[in-house]
Amino acid sequence: MITAKLEDATTSLRHSLDHQRRFTADASHELRTPLAGLRVQLEEAQLHPGETDLADLLRHALTDVDRLQAILTDLLSLARSESTPPTALEPVDLAELVEAETAHRIGDPHPARLDLAPGVLAEAVPIQICRVLNNLLNNAQRHAAHDVTVGVRRTGDIAELSVTDDGPGVRPAEREHIFQPFTRLDSARSRDLGGTGLGLAIARDIARAHHGTLHVEDATPNGARFVLRLPAATGHSLPAA
Repeated sequence: MITAKLEDATTSLRHSLDHQRRFTADASHELRTPLAGLRVQLEEAQLHPGETDLADLLRHALTDVDRLQAILTDLLSLARSESTPPTALEPVDLAELVEAETAHRIGDPHPARLDLAPGVLAEAVPIQICRVLNNLLNNAQRHAAHDVTVGVRRTGDIAELSVTDDGPGVRPAEREHIFQPFTRLDSARSRDLGGTGLGLAIARDIARAHHGTLHVEDATPNGARFVLRLPAATGHSLPAA
């Protein structure tokens, strides 16, 4: 019995270490790419100062710096997402949160359509649920063909927030992989169009820290529907759908 427990603990530790090594290697690769590009640009400018377009150099260098900053910010968010103390949770009206956050977004190619049941309360940390919503919206905006919809509803004791797009969707075999940091898949949905590769991983970790879930399913008639489910808070919410 003791031997079996030790073997299980050893196996679990080995898997954890393997996961940490893969994550460290992936993070190093993601950070190295913009750094390498920045170095090449600066070295070219140093070797050929008379042929350097300063404005163009600065524009490309700042793009690489922005990329590095975004990755580092998301890495810190990923490290902190599981440290939410239970005392920080409070009743949050999801419809009000969605309306406020979407009103602040500018430059989205597909303005989000809202389908919100009023009075749906969830036990949550507002700023973290805002982060989940924005990460899901960023993902949907990158892949939508025409439409993005944000929905809120309550089903029994569960408060649900969903973000749906009409893009290529996510194949069933890939639906867990896309929540892993820096995942690279063969589908059209996996191609990097500006994200850091950490947004969905952060969103799922925040969901778990709230004793909730985050998954993706097929949208109707096509596309992907990302669904965040959280424990509903007591309050004046609408009856179950």
